[in-house]
Amino acid sequence: MTKTEVPHFTVRGLSPEPFHALFDLSDDELARRRAKRVFADSKPGFPCRVSLQDAEQGEEVILTNFVHLPSESPYHSTYAVYIRKGAAAAACYQDALPEMLRGRLLSIRAFDANDMLLGADVVEGDRGEEVIAKLFGNPDVQFLHVHFAKPGCYACRIDRV
Repeated sequence: MTKTEVPHFTVRGLSPEPFHALFDLSDDELARRRAKRVFADSKPGFPCRVSLQDAEQGEEVILTNFVHLPSESPYHSTYAVYIRKGAAAAACYQDALPEMLRGRLLSIRAFDANDMLLGADVVEGDRGEEVIAKLFGNPDVQFLHVHFAKPGCYACRIDRV
């Protein structure tokens, strides 16, 4: 693969099923689950990890904790994520980054089959494909995790096709 060649990849949102019931809970019940109902007051600002789209102003979202690397490795990781009410299907993008990522500073992290970190870089989202190509240039890299660099929260997973 040349430096400018970007490998085929798939960007995946989270499955919506684990989050649907959260929208039916009271605020007190959400708090007991370390979750919170909020209404988007800006766009961008409330990036949904299912639809991989920013919530519209006034749209209901749940802020909840999600284990995005359920590993036995030292990199086991969990962080807060937003989920939009009505996000019915996990987004899937082939060989392209969703618009939600393009306007943000990203941290892209590369992992091997044992969930060990092999590399990482920080890049403006509109240049994300360059880092994807560089990281997937290592044949031991099995998948990438994208995080929003400033708050540090998990955004999505990228798999090699």
